[in-house]
Amino acid sequence: MVPIKKIGSVIFMFFLGMVFCVAQTKKSKGDLFFFQYEYQKAVSAYEVQLANGTLTPQQFLNLADSYFQTNNFEKASEAYLELYKKDTLMDGHHYNKMLQSFSKTTDKERKTAFLATMSTDFPKELMENMDFNNQLLQNASANSGSDYELFNLDGNSPQTDFAPAFYKDKLLFSSGRQQNKKLKYDPGNEGYFNLYESTLQTNGQIAVIQPFGQVANTGFHKSTPFYSNKLNSVFYVLSNTQNGEMTFDDNGKNALSIGMQRIGGAFQLLLKDLSTSFYYPFFDDASGKLYFAADFEDGYGGTDIYFVYTTNGQIMSAPINLGPRINSPGNEIAPYIFEDSFYFASDVFYGLGGMDIYKANIEKDGFGIPINLGNGINTEYDDFGFVIRNEGEGLLGYFASNRPGGKGKDDLYGFKVNEKPGLKTITFKGRVIKPYGRGESIDKAVVRLIDNTGGILRETYSDENGNYRLEIPWTDSVVLESTADRYSTFKKQFSEEELEELQNSDGYNVELALYDDLVEEKEGQMVVKMDKFYFANSSTQLTPEIDVQLDKVVTFMNAFPDAQLRIETYTDSRGGSSTNFKLTQERSDTIKKYLVSKGVPATSILYTIGYGEDKILNNCTNGVFCIETLHKQNQRSLIVILNDNVLFD
Repeated sequence: MVPIKKIGSVIFMFFLGMVFCVAQTKKSKGDLFFFQYEYQKAVSAYEVQLANGTLTPQQFLNLADSYFQTNNFEKASEAYLELYKKDTLMDGHHYNKMLQSFSKTTDKERKTAFLATMSTDFPKELMENMDFNNQLLQNASANSGSDYELFNLDGNSPQTDFAPAFYKDKLLFSSGRQQNKKLKYDPGNEGYFNLYESTLQTNGQIAVIQPFGQVANTGFHKSTPFYSNKLNSVFYVLSNTQNGEMTFDDNGKNALSIGMQRIGGAFQLLLKDLSTSFYYPFFDDASGKLYFAADFEDGYGGTDIYFVYTTNGQIMSAPINLGPRINSPGNEIAPYIFEDSFYFASDVFYGLGGMDIYKANIEKDGFGIPINLGNGINTEYDDFGFVIRNEGEGLLGYFASNRPGGKGKDDLYGFKVNEKPGLKTITFKGRVIKPYGRGESIDKAVVRLIDNTGGILRETYSDENGNYRLEIPWTDSVVLESTADRYSTFKKQFSEEELEELQNSDGYNVELALYDDLVEEKEGQMVVKMDKFYFANSSTQLTPEIDVQLDKVVTFMNAFPDAQLRIETYTDSRGGSSTNFKLTQERSDTIKKYLVSKGVPATSILYTIGYGEDKILNNCTNGVFCIETLHKQNQRSLIVILNDNVLFD
């Protein structure tokens, strides 16, 4: 992965640190401009090299990135596509940039064609996320579903203002407004980022803005604060320094670390790596997890979101990637949790613009599909750094955006809304299992959700452990259906009340019966599998022991209602022939009566036959002495499946 990503409009230059070219290797003018974030100048220099035939493949990739950063998406898409055809240097993050470039040009068909070619190389979660969001945005015309009262903050500056955070009854944020003209960050042509605090007014506006005095003053970057009420501490990002001076890795890069400042107490450096930058800390008071974004080599694209376990802020684990349900080939930043919802920003290619804000439901074993918040919050520009809390009878939130009409490069926006942002969804998840034995899992079972008209809303297949997961926009009623080859079909309609309960449960297991587990071959025909049972001598009365066996037939018919049955009953050679015929016929009729009383349709039982002593299985015929055990071998009832050979055609 390359170290340059587009995160926000100006913010990306800060987020990914400052790279200073060192004299270890000779670099071209284009390289010098590129690594100093002077992308327009890099384009001009690289194009000269291209014309002279001296551009290396890596520099050509830098040129493609420079086109992308300067919004020349036509040339960016062409350059990325040429690199892709040569199968050199391109990784998932550059694929994301290429797809974004296609989306921002008139040649959107290339995006579709590329996705069709590469879909199997992307994580299945990414494709599910894309399909789900495309469906949502198309069906809702990119409407968020919420009625926002949105406003630009009066305290925005002509520079960069971003990363709002609640701090007691105040609002913290980051800004590039210059307090000291001598301390200037050249790539952004503004001051080094610093933390500011402001009072919150009843209308959501901010006032009385001043530098945040609870953290140590330095001459370099401090940004993206988050205040933990539980720890009474502020987490934030800062430049790596030593003895008041910036520190660099062997490649001349100054990365960003995460520190924690206890209000009125000590400062502690939590995450530091001279070659890796950390961004946007968020501390979850409930779990003690510290979330952040970083660009580790094992990520899924650009910056991914990770977390570490902590004890009162003390880090107790290695960083854990949130996985492909959240992270994509793009950049993910700015994690935030509010009422079991996980908010973050991403520039994944299927969004509305650059950075969009997404919401994923927090589940016991991970996250739901991240849902684009849609128009109102998101635009075709960069929208990121979302925070929200309960305020009075509604909700108050803030985020940053570089949308037109602002006062600076990135502005802070506030909003008021009556309900949680984001469309409400329904999640079905669990395992597909057999209902008997130890609940053996079933893989490759189709599981689908169906609407009231019979249309398929969503479909998936269970994995090797039987796990399935489906998520759809909220509806008041839905049918869950599942089946697999030679398995029964599960079908259940859920009411609105049941759907509400389901969202608060640990999951919903689907039970499918395997036909071959419930049948066996006897006497040259396929029958329902039962343990052998006996009527009392000369009796047609069922016993509890017989009922248990016949209930297996009921279970079979519930699983395979299209089966057609014949009930056959036999006896031994003792007694008169006509008496035995009558006795076995009455026993078959009694079995049918019981099955029908348990819900088996009478039309599914085509015949009931009593064979008497016509089909003796051993030598115990009339006049032959046999012990009781041998006689009992001839006393039997069979439930024959007449259409076994065509049942699964």
